[in-house]
Amino acid sequence: MEYYFSMSITAEKVITEALALSPQARAFVAERLIESLDAGLGEAISPAWRDELRKRCREMDEGAVELREVADVVAKAYAALG
Repeated sequence: MEYYFSMSITAEKVITEALALSPQARAFVAERLIESLDAGLGEAISPAWRDELRKRCREMDEGAVELREVADVVAKAYAALG
């Protein structure tokens, strides 16, 4: 798989360690990372986005959604483009 950016060893280590966490812990980490992208310094995530993230985390915890490997999803997306 080809990325449009170069990840540092530190970023790869963080990803590897995060993927070893429980689904609930990964959801928490994902929420915090997404929150950091959505908000500027010192700004909180919007209430609507926070509610959506919590809903998605709850669906994962309850097994209400099908979780797929990111590599499979990305490969399918690339195949659909070509």
